[in-house]
This record gives sequence, structure tokens and C-alpha cells, in this order.
Amino acid sequence: MTNQQKKPLLYRIVRTIFYAPFMLVYHPRRVNRAYIPKEGRAVVAGNHKHALDPILVDCCTRRTVHTLAKKDLHDGAFGWLFRGVGTIPVDLRAAHNKEALRQSVEYLENDCIVNVSPEAKRNFTDQILLPFKYGAVVMAKRSRSKIIPYAITGEYRFFGNNLKITFGEPLDVSALAVEEANVLLYNTIQALILQERDRAHRGGNSQ
Repeated sequence: MTNQQKKPLLYRIVRTIFYAPFMLVYHPRRVNRAYIPKEGRAVVAGNHKHALDPILVDCCTRRTVHTLAKKDLHDGAFGWLFRGVGTIPVDLRAAHNKEALRQSVEYLENDCIVNVSPEAKRNFTDQILLPFKYGAVVMAKRSRSKIIPYAITGEYRFFGNNLKITFGEPLDVSALAVEEANVLLYNTIQALILQERDRAHRGGNSQ
């Protein structure tokens, strides 16, 4: 894998263009983003509530983040953009996504960061989380990567003040079975969401 594949030029250009406007418009609070390593491999995984979630994650580190994105985006009119910024296509209609898993593990083995939504789609329900797919824990185990869990809470409102992303301590799932690792990841992200909802309800702030 070349350096250009690991750190696509288009990603850096797009991030430079969108970072300041995104931060100005949504003013998100980013808690514990130091858990994202400055170098080396990691899977970052969290809940998925809005189409802008990947951009919010991107704004939490100076490193290139390779996000799993639905294959339809790669095949559409702006496919060149999604391919150019280094996203990894996932076919949501397929029972298994061996190629997406293979690409993710390859990026991780080259010490990149991969962002995945274990829910596999946006959550439009009243449930805290949708059932998790196994992709995040499988790629972490195969590449010997830790998982950095995160919870996105609040709303994407123009000039709002309650959008927040909170990262949890890295999870080492290497010694766990896939099912156990998935339950741990689910429970960790759910706990982060409930913690932030309770803090918001009590009117507290986390810096």
C-alpha cells in the first residue's frame, strides 16, 4: 500500500476546506479525542445518527480516517469523491462483505485508522442502538488493533450548542471471542450514550 493510498491528497484537501465551516456551524464538543492515537493502527467505532457523523469523526484527529461507506455512494455520481478520500465501500444488501473486511484489515495492518458504524445504517428508531454487525470486532481481531469507542449525542443544528462526540478508553478484544467482543463494544457505546444523555439532562458540561 502506497503512502498516497494511506493518506489520500483529496482527503487532506477536503478536510482543509470543510473543517472550519463545520466547526463554526455545528460547534461540536469533542471529549477525550486524545484516545485516538497519534500514530499506529486503530478501529474507531460508534453510533450512527446522521449523514454527517463521519465528518464529525474526521474533525477529531489530524490523521486520515478511512470510513466504511455504503457502496451506493461509490457507485453514484460522486463516487470519484468517496473513492478519492479513501472510504471503503460496503454493500449493505450483501450477507457478507469480505472485500470491505479485507480492505479494512489491509489499512489497519498499514497502521491506519478505520472508522466503522457497527449498526451498519443510520438509526431512525427510538432504540438507543440498533443491533451490531460483527465487522468492527472482526477487523480489530484480525489486525491486532484496539477499538476506540465513541458516542455521538445532541443534534446537528445550525449554530446549535449541544452536538457532542465522546470517546471511551481503547478496548482490547484480542483475547475475546467475536460474540463477546461485540457485546462488550455494544455495551460500552450504549453506556457512553446514556452517560452523555444523563449529563445533558442534568445540565452538566464535560470538557
